[in-house]
Amino acid sequence: MVTLNQLIFVCLAYVVGLFAVAFWAERAAIRGRGNRWLRSPMVYTLSLSIYCTAWTFYGAVGYAARSGLEYLTIYLGPSLVMIGWWWILRRLVRIGRSQRVTSIADLISSRFGKSNTLAVVVTVMAVIGVTPYIALQLQSVVLSLAIFAAPDPLLAVGEDGGFNKGQAAFWVAAGLAVFTLLFGTRNLNVNERHHGVVIAVAVEAVVKLFALIAVGSFVVWGLAGGLGETLARIDASAIGRWEVEGGRWVALTMVSAAAFLCLPRMFQVMVVENDEERHLQIASWAFPLYLVLISLFVVPIAVIGLDLMPAGSNPDLFVLSLPLSQGQNGLAMLAFLGGFSSATSMVIVATLALSTMVSNHIVMPIWLNAGSSGAVQSGDVRAVVIRARRLSVLLIIGFGFLYYRVSGGSSALAAIGTISFGGVAQFLPALLGGIFWRGGTRAGALAGLGVGFSLWVFTMLLPSFGQGAALSVATFEQGVLGLGWLRPQALFGITGLDPTVHAVFWSVGLNALSFIVVSLVTFPDPIERLQGAQFVNVLEHAGPARGWTATLAGSEDLMIMSQRILGASEAQAFFASHARAQGLPGDLPEPTSDFVQALERELAASVGAATAHAMVSQIVGGTSVSVQDLMAVADESAQMLEYSSQLEAKSRELSATAAQLRSANEKLTQLSLQKDTFLSQISHELRTPMTSIRSFSEILRDAGSMSTEEKTRYASIIHSETIRLTRLLDDLLDLSVLENGQVTLYPAQGRLSDVLDRAQATALAGQSDPIRVVRDDGPEDVHLHTDLDRLVQVFINLVTNAHKYCRADAPELRITVTRRPDDLVVDFVDNGAGLNAEARAVIFEKFSRVAGQDGEGAGLGLAICREVMLRLGGSIEYLPGMAGTGFRVALPLEAIEAPQKPDIAGISAAS
Repeated sequence: MVTLNQLIFVCLAYVVGLFAVAFWAERAAIRGRGNRWLRSPMVYTLSLSIYCTAWTFYGAVGYAARSGLEYLTIYLGPSLVMIGWWWILRRLVRIGRSQRVTSIADLISSRFGKSNTLAVVVTVMAVIGVTPYIALQLQSVVLSLAIFAAPDPLLAVGEDGGFNKGQAAFWVAAGLAVFTLLFGTRNLNVNERHHGVVIAVAVEAVVKLFALIAVGSFVVWGLAGGLGETLARIDASAIGRWEVEGGRWVALTMVSAAAFLCLPRMFQVMVVENDEERHLQIASWAFPLYLVLISLFVVPIAVIGLDLMPAGSNPDLFVLSLPLSQGQNGLAMLAFLGGFSSATSMVIVATLALSTMVSNHIVMPIWLNAGSSGAVQSGDVRAVVIRARRLSVLLIIGFGFLYYRVSGGSSALAAIGTISFGGVAQFLPALLGGIFWRGGTRAGALAGLGVGFSLWVFTMLLPSFGQGAALSVATFEQGVLGLGWLRPQALFGITGLDPTVHAVFWSVGLNALSFIVVSLVTFPDPIERLQGAQFVNVLEHAGPARGWTATLAGSEDLMIMSQRILGASEAQAFFASHARAQGLPGDLPEPTSDFVQALERELAASVGAATAHAMVSQIVGGTSVSVQDLMAVADESAQMLEYSSQLEAKSRELSATAAQLRSANEKLTQLSLQKDTFLSQISHELRTPMTSIRSFSEILRDAGSMSTEEKTRYASIIHSETIRLTRLLDDLLDLSVLENGQVTLYPAQGRLSDVLDRAQATALAGQSDPIRVVRDDGPEDVHLHTDLDRLVQVFINLVTNAHKYCRADAPELRITVTRRPDDLVVDFVDNGAGLNAEARAVIFEKFSRVAGQDGEGAGLGLAICREVMLRLGGSIEYLPGMAGTGFRVALPLEAIEAPQKPDIAGISAAS
């Protein structure tokens, strides 16, 4: 049995060996020796294995044991990206080399106008998104140490012999921080490859591949009894069943592909550390082959582990527990070194990339803004940057350790890895949009990142701590503030989705949608447009996006600033080479646009594009672009504006026409329905009185002997039905006459109050429970000169409708008279429920009935009112916004009779 002390000694010896390899690579690069190995495509391919962390080495087996063949998705996404390198990776590498980008934050910020605000947002998101992944690596190392500390590997997990996991995690984090500080922050220019780190990663790639193949071979031929028996066990196991849940497979494949492109550590080794573009050609098949080899024995180890290990064993640790259970201590120690290599290489490169982003985009801008003279103030910028990167390394690893302690160390490594993948996948819309679409804007990128990252935090990161931790149980069940559509695993009320699919769909989907929509409604500034042209057309030409007018700059100021960033020797060599290229004696070249442009690229390799641009701007004081660029931009802008204006005009016309057509169509549809209803209703209205008249007439005709009372009652029924029929026919004829303009008006003089009294009395006569009418006599004392009978007809209809259709408990109709400068209005407002928008649209049309289809009548009353008021020179309209149903009758000034003036001359004569 391997003791814990022996294991620690082996780990220290292994780390010392990595130190030696990294130190040799650094020295060889400085002396210019070993370039054949240091810059070989094989080393580049092996450095990409940084993707295969402890999640792959340990977690893939656990993933397969829990979810079957779904673990393949974590290899399928990167393989598709590498196989299709011609479309995306080639562009990224070309952009990285031409723009001298130092990180994914630098690339995105440089694309969208060298915006440091955008770089800060991406940096903060990257630190938060990668933190769970760093915690995962610590978790894997601690779990593997714990299994060696257990008294018996066959015992259930949990008996660790008093092993302190928290203390072990702290010391592992401290050791990783020391290694990164020694070999990751020595060179300021991150565009110069970190040969020591890259070679160390390549060595670790070989170690973890060899270890996993060794364990797999032992399991297949040492435990299972050969390849045939292993395949038979796989077929008999649930793991070997091909059960594909389409949505989840697509989501996980997409997320793993996005993470492969967007993880800071992957961008570091794939783009920043790339020496030659042709290395991608070899890596496009060699790296998928590496993934095939490293995943070759995942399923056999998972199947045999489930068969041999006792219930309760952690499947993530089958790679270790199986050799230990069989007494294969040497193999178990090799497996531990493979997992240790997977974890350490990831943490080192990830913190290296993140520390570069933090120092370039957060620390340096703050330092520049804090000084009064910016880039030419006293102080060593180089020392500030290196110190900032070292502090960032400690801070980032500290965050990972803190997440490990707060989350409690989840036993499912794959779950933690998925969370981190989902976080960095939020960079994908801005990244792909930036390199393929010139229309993308900084505002769109910020909007997309903000929306996507917020949803990822809410749907993936916070739920990972468990219910009742970061989010309450009530939030999971009822949503934020009790809003059911704000549940972290059922956003917008959509339930039934897998939590991972749900989170990826909403976060990445709304991220991309926000980026596109905001980019379409905002306009990029000139720098954004020029940078966009450079990025999108990078395969046609590679070069700087803009130039400098350096007439205000002196070579001495630029030299001072460069020395503080690059170091004295590097800066002097750079200036001297350009002076010789210009054919000048001495070491100071003329500050031409080309020279300042080249200097900015050189500085960008150390402090990032946005910071380098800001520092050069402080000295140079101005920028310029070529005449060709300006003409292209101006011509394109003019064409876009003209085309946009035409499109807007056409769009407005089409929108207005479409709105009119929709309105007309809706109205015609409603009128058609009203017509059908009218025909049915008018048939009923005519048939009912005619049937009554016929029936009772036959009774009177055929009755032999009938009392006088019965004859009177039957005759009264016939009379009332005749009146009803006559009223209906009168309404139809009246409406026809009004619409044809054949009506004859009979103007007369009268008081408005008398007209209202007459209408109220007529409308409510004989009603057992009439509506309560509230009036104000004062304003009603108005003399009118109009057709009073027609006006009474309108008022009677409005009072009758209020009585019929007001459904209030205590029905009330308020009649208000108001004198306005241009007319006189009479408002009829009841306390009922009012009318909906659909009813209001057709309320004055023929055959339409107030408040739906309840009540009697053919729906002609308001249509007659409208025609009457039109002939009287006034109007009638529905009053929206009232508590109940309201109508307004407006009379023109011509209908209002002026009060008689006293005869002053007559009075004087009489006196």
